[in-house]
Amino acid sequence: MNGKNNITVDQVMSQLSSVMDPDLHVDIVKLGMISDVKIDGSKVHFKLTLTTPACPVKEKIEAECKEKVLAIPGVSDVDLESTASVAKRVGVGNKEDIAGIKNIIAVTSGKGGVGKTTVAINLAVALNKLGAKVGLLDADITGPNAPIMLGVEGYEPQAKDNRILPAENHGVKCISMAFFVAKDTPVIWRGPMLDKAIRQFLRDVEWGELDYLIVDMPPGTGDAQLSLVQATNLAGGLIVTTPQDVALLDGRKGLAMFQQMQVPVLGFVENMSYFVCPHCDGRSEIFSHGGGRKLAEELNIPFLGEIPLDSSVRAGGDTGKPITACDPSHPSSKAFIELAKQVAAQVSIFALQPA
Repeated sequence: MNGKNNITVDQVMSQLSSVMDPDLHVDIVKLGMISDVKIDGSKVHFKLTLTTPACPVKEKIEAECKEKVLAIPGVSDVDLESTASVAKRVGVGNKEDIAGIKNIIAVTSGKGGVGKTTVAINLAVALNKLGAKVGLLDADITGPNAPIMLGVEGYEPQAKDNRILPAENHGVKCISMAFFVAKDTPVIWRGPMLDKAIRQFLRDVEWGELDYLIVDMPPGTGDAQLSLVQATNLAGGLIVTTPQDVALLDGRKGLAMFQQMQVPVLGFVENMSYFVCPHCDGRSEIFSHGGGRKLAEELNIPFLGEIPLDSSVRAGGDTGKPITACDPSHPSSKAFIELAKQVAAQVSIFALQPA
C-alpha cells in the first residue's frame, strides 16, 4: 500500500536495482535478493537476502541499499531486514547430488606438510561462526587426523535408520575413518576400497541440511581426489600452499587436477605465510612470503588469503580446540574468518553462473 507521500514499490525497486553485487557484477534486484517491500507513510521496509551468511561485502551492500532508498523523495526511514540463503551450484553432467547438501568444497594440497587439515577445520568452524550450517568429511582415509583437531577423537559411531550419525563439535558435523578403526591400526587399502569409503561417507551419513560440506582431502592428486570428483558435483576446490618454491610447484599440480576434472577452482590460500613473535611483535617470513599470491596472479586464480604460522593454531589442533572456535579475536582466527568469507563469495559466484 502506498503511503501519504505516494512512495511506490516500483520506486523502491528501481532505486535498489542500481545496487550491484561487487562479486557477481549483477544488480541485487535481478539476482532476486530483494523481497517483501512494504511502505508505511514515509517508512520503507524490505528484505535483503544475501547468497551466503558469510558474505564479505554484507555491510557495504546494506549501507548502499539504505542510502539508495533514503534518496527517494518523502522517505524518512528505512527498515532493512537482512538474511541469507546459501546459493547452490547447478550440477554438471549426470552426477548425483547429495540430498540436503548445497555445496561441497574440496580442500587439497599438492604435497603434505602444508597445514591442509588445519585450514580445512578452521575454515569449517569459521563458516559456522558466520551463520552457515557446516559439515567436515575427512577423506584422508589412510591417514585420518581431523577428529583429533576437531576434538571428537573418541566418538563411537551410531546408526539411525541405516544411516551413520556424524560426530559434532564446535558447530561442525564430522565423519572420518578414524571412528571405525583402532587408533594404532593402519588402513592399507587399494583404490577401489578408498572409492567405496568416500562414497559411503557422502551418501550413508545423516548430514541433515548443510550449506557447506568441507572435504579434507589427502595430499596429492590420487585415488581419493578422483573418487570424490566422480561421486558427486563439487562447488569448487580450495588449494592450500605455503610460500616455499616446492609447495608452489605442487600447488600448480593441484590446480591442473581441478581444471582437468572440470571442478571450479575457488582459489589459493597461503598457509604459514609469516610468523609474528609473541614477545616483540616482530614479523619473520620463515618460509619466504607472497609466493601464493604471486602464483595466483600468474595463473589468474583468486588469492583468498594469508594464514600466519602461529603456535596457538598448532596447540588448538593438538587439543581439539580450533583457535577459530576458542579465541575468535585472535589474529589467526580473524585470518581464518576472512578466508571463510572469501571462499563463500567464490562459491556464490560459481553457483550463480551458468553451468
